[in-house]
Order: sequence, then C-alpha cells, then structure tokens
Amino acid sequence: MSTRRIWVASATAAVLTVGLLAPSASSTAAPPDTAAPAAGPTVKLAAGETALVRFRLPDEAMLRDLVASGADVAARPRTTLGQVQVDLVVTGAELDALTARGAVATQLIQTATEGSARVAASKRAAARTLAANADTLQFLQSYWWTANGQSFLSVQVATTATDDPDVEITVTWTTADGRTGSFPLSRFEDSGEYQYHVALPQPVPAQPVTVTASSSLGGSTRAIRPTAWPGATPPPLPAGYQKDFIAAYMTPTDIQARIKRLERQYPALVDVIDLPNKTQGYRRTASAYLGDPATAAIVVDSVKFGDQKMNGVQVKSVDPGRKNRPLNATYKDRVLTVSLATDSTGAVISTTDQVAAFVDARYPTVFNAFVEDGSAGKLMPVAGPARLDDGLDGTEVSKKPWTVQAMRLGSVRDGSKIGVMAYSQEHAREWATPLVTLEFAERLLANYATDAETRSLLDNVDVFVIPMVNPDGANYAFNDYNFQRKNLVNHCTGAQRDPRNANSWGVDINRNYTVGSYFDGYVGGSANCLSGTYSGTSELSEAESRNVIALAEAHPNIKFAMNVHSYGGYFMWPPGAYKADGRVTLPRPSIEESAYFMQSAKRIIGAIRTHRGTVTWPSYTGPVADVLYSAAGNSADQLYYELGILAWDFEVGNDLWNAETQEWEGVGFQPPYEEAHAESQEYASGLVELVRVARDMQAEGAVAP
Repeated sequence: MSTRRIWVASATAAVLTVGLLAPSASSTAAPPDTAAPAAGPTVKLAAGETALVRFRLPDEAMLRDLVASGADVAARPRTTLGQVQVDLVVTGAELDALTARGAVATQLIQTATEGSARVAASKRAAARTLAANADTLQFLQSYWWTANGQSFLSVQVATTATDDPDVEITVTWTTADGRTGSFPLSRFEDSGEYQYHVALPQPVPAQPVTVTASSSLGGSTRAIRPTAWPGATPPPLPAGYQKDFIAAYMTPTDIQARIKRLERQYPALVDVIDLPNKTQGYRRTASAYLGDPATAAIVVDSVKFGDQKMNGVQVKSVDPGRKNRPLNATYKDRVLTVSLATDSTGAVISTTDQVAAFVDARYPTVFNAFVEDGSAGKLMPVAGPARLDDGLDGTEVSKKPWTVQAMRLGSVRDGSKIGVMAYSQEHAREWATPLVTLEFAERLLANYATDAETRSLLDNVDVFVIPMVNPDGANYAFNDYNFQRKNLVNHCTGAQRDPRNANSWGVDINRNYTVGSYFDGYVGGSANCLSGTYSGTSELSEAESRNVIALAEAHPNIKFAMNVHSYGGYFMWPPGAYKADGRVTLPRPSIEESAYFMQSAKRIIGAIRTHRGTVTWPSYTGPVADVLYSAAGNSADQLYYELGILAWDFEVGNDLWNAETQEWEGVGFQPPYEEAHAESQEYASGLVELVRVARDMQAEGAVAP
C-alpha cells in the first residue's frame, strides 16, 4: 500500500474522531484510477441552506486545509486521476467559497430539510407495504346451533401469516334484526405447527346471519352465512319406545351380571362371546418397606401375586449379636429374616445395597428386593417385622384372571350382515362409558319386538358390544384409586416398583395397538412405566388390547366401530397420531371417506342432541390428531388402517353451559350420577344412529358384508 493511501485512511479516521489532521509533507502520489470522473450537474444552494454535497477537489492540499479547519467530512475521501473526491456538509456560502477555490460540486446528496420529508415518505411506503402484505384469512368452520334456548356460534379462521405469533383475529357477527357483536380468537398450535385461530363456542342472541373476520395485519374475509350444526335429525321415536335401562354406576361385577341377564332374557337375539385373552385379574405383587424410608430402607417385593399366599409374609432384619458375622438370610414359616453382617467390634456393617442384592440372589423365585429411592449406600437398620401386602382394598372383588366378554346382537348372526362394534372402558376411570354401551344394547333388544325401525336394524346389522375392555383397571378405579387410567399389569422394575408409585403402574390400553404407535416413533405414548400414557413393553403386549383386535379379526363383517371414552364431548376418527418432526400424521382418509366420516358424524351428533339438547362442537369433530391430540397406538387407528374398519371415537361428557357465569364447565370422568345417566341416554342414541348408518350403507351397496 502506498504512503498516500495510508495518509488518506488516517486522515479520514482522524476526522471522524476529532475533526483535525496535521498536513503531511511527505505524501507521494498514488496510482490513478483508470476512468476519468464525469462532470456532475451544477449544484446550487440558497445562502441559508445546508446540504450534503459531493466535491472533486483539485489536490490533496485543499483536503488537508479543510480537515485542519474542521470541515464536516462525511465519508472517506478517495483519489481519482490525481484529484480528491470528498463528501462535505456545507452551507450555501461555503459551497460558493469552495467553488471559487477550484472545488467542483458533482452531486447534491441531500439537503438538511429533506430528512423530515423522507421520514414521511418512508411511513407512506410502509403503509403501502402493509396493505400489499396484509394476510389472507379463511374460515375453516362457521357453524351455529341452539341448545336449551341459547344460540351459539363456533368458528375457526386461518391466516396466511402462519409464522407471526402476534397476529390477532376478531370475528364479528350480525343477526337478522341488526344486532351485532364480536369476539377474539386465539392462536392454536400443535406440535409447534400453526393450525388456526379458534375460540370456544360463543353465545349469541339469535341465529347469526352473517359473520366476518379481520386481523391485526389488515386481512379480512367477506361476509358469510354460518351453517346450522349438525344439520341432521334422526327419525322420531315411536310411542312406547323403551329406554332408560341404567340405574347406577356399574362395577365390572355388575356389568358381568347384566351381560348374563341379557343373554337369558333374549336368547334369540344375543350370543355372549368369551374373548380369548384373560386379563391379569384384580391382583398385584405384595411388598413392604424393610426399614424406614425417611432414613434408610429397602423394598421387598414378592415374585408371585399377593393373593397367591404372599400377602402377610413377614420380613425383618436382625443384629446377629456376634462379631465378624457374614450377611445371611433365612425364609421359614412365611418369615424372611435377614441377619446383618458385623465387623470385629460386633457393629452392623451391611448396607442397603448389599442387603437388597443378597435377598435377590438368595431367593430369586420368591422375592425381588431393591433399595428405596434415597437410601442407596446407607447402613441397613435393624428393622421389622414388616408385612408384605398387595395394597388392594377391594375385599369383595375376585382376584382371578378375568374373561372379558362381548355380546353379539342381531336376528342373523352368521356373518352375512354388515357388522358394527361398540366398545368402552379401555380407560378404567371412565365410569360413564359402559353405561352408554349397555343402554345401547338393551334398547336394541327391548324394542326389537315392538318397533319396526329397531327390528330393521337388528335384522340387517350384526352388532358387537364390549361394555368393559379393562375390568382389572376398573376394579382398581372403583376400590383403590378413582383416577386409575391404565390396567393393573406392572412392567416397572427396580425402584419404580416402590409402593409409593402404586397409582401410576399399568399400561394405557389405548396406546398399546400396532398402527402409529410409540414404537414406530409417533407422539402420544411413553416408554416410562409410570407415565399415564405408558405404551407397554411392545405393541399388543396386553390382553385387553389383544381382545379388541381378536374380536374384529374373528368377524370380518365388522365394518364400523365406535370406541367410547370420556370426557369432553369429542367425536373423532383417524388419523389419530403424528410424528413430531413436521407433524406428519398417519395417511389421511381419501376425500370420499373423509366426507363420509363427516356426513355420518353429523347424523350421529344429531341423534345425541335429541335427549337434552347436547351438541358436540364442530371444532371437536374431526380426526383425532386434529381436534384432540396425537394418541400413538390407539385402537381406532389399527382397526381402520389394518382391518379396513370405519372407526370412530366418542368422548362422552360434553362441557355444560352455565348461563349464570356465561362459561363452559367440564363434567369429569365420574360426574354426579345424574350427569352420567344423561350421558348414557344421549350417547346410546348416537350408537343407535351408528347402526342405522351401517344399515343404510349396506342397503346402498357401498360395503360388502
């Protein structure tokens, strides 16, 4: 680099920092640029005007003088054919003086007063950009209905500004008499992916005739007319139609007795099918803390179940009272005695880890032992005796493995008619669900002889009902822990078998099926045996899930299925699961099947509302993965994708509108019986409509038996 170029850079830096630079007499010429500078237009300024002007100076001496005098040099000077180009902030008088000294003004870059005008221009440009970039809004749903004298509006709106989390969308409605109102929507994302904006159904004074949406980005929709939901009503019930066969919550024993009674009462219409896989039964292994968990303890757990003569077995640890004794144990007369090791002074030296390992190794077919969480490495105390117990409180519940039963209803039960399967209580705590399926079954049976429509249904449809998929979990929910979701099979090992985890053991039956499962990388299941959505050790590892599939596989005429759950008021179908990366769902049904799912859903929802006006919301109607969450390994997906069955899911127990608080209120898994009874009546009507859907489809020749 030449000395001149070094000087120019230094001069510019000095101007920017202190505004002064001493001239340098030792500068030499720099190589000229190859192109001669072009002459610019004549620049003129009024006497009192200030501007930023680009000049061409005749030599560097003038630049040094300007810098020395404190001239406002705005950018780095550069040389062109021996001349210096520099940008200066000057007044009109300074422009004239520089021109007189041989400087040439080649460009008027900006006057001092142009800044304000350019700010205003930038705002106008931003407004034009905003208008040009306003998001596009689209109604995905716009429905209205009336229930118990109150009208509601439910909408979903999507914006094209999907990546902007701050977009606000407001919906405005108008009724026929001119009343109007508005409400905001909330952004809904699932698995990190934007879905739409939505709100809970909003009360409106009457049927809305127009609805519009607008966004904070300037987007808006045209006015549209909301559609009546669900827009379908079943045929009226005839005089004398029999219903209301449910009188109380029903335990597994009660359900088993009801099945036997219906078989005896309607032998020409009912077969009872013993499903092939017996459940574990209402039983668990027996365990006890040896020691005090607050200080130091191990857990001794039986290999066999507690009811297999292990409840009441005693375990204790003792000081042998002698020096230099090894760790030892005896098991005699249902008492496990652990003699702790001692040192040369006679002090006990056995640790919790040593004792647990010793018991495991000495009695592997009788006991499992492990260190209580928090007691690792501690000195094992002299303790006991402690009694092993399975912790089950249901004294009147059979401990034996359970044979799950299905009822097959119909006047023709040879596989020649189209089949419908309804099953319930996969999740133990959902006490209202078997009330739905039993009410449904008994309505069909009781009205067969007197109602022509019911007779047509059972003459043309083969109906299968499993009122109770998970009897062991249900027994636990009734007798031990009301919120038990899973079955009673405990796959936990080690410290996870600590009795304090008793209410978290078991497998989620509706995460144990083969399609879109946790084991295939889908969202909604878990490998943690204490998780509420624990998927088991493998697909179909549980007797309960294998029974559902066994019934469907044994009767290929089954073309429709309904899995009855609670609560929340959902009506759903596949796909039920997606993978997290990109929210990739199981394959979507074809356009025709998707339309059929929705068309049939509207019919069934219309039947549900006939009892007390309950309406399943349109925003809660659709594929499981879209309207609820990803449920990896659920039964409906296996039935649909592997066996070709049109499979739906109910979530009975719709939210109830509180007119006083103007809020929707949840009902829970075990609502007051009056609410559970109402759910049984309305959703049984929905199941009857499902049978009617199947009959109509068969009559149209769309599905072969």
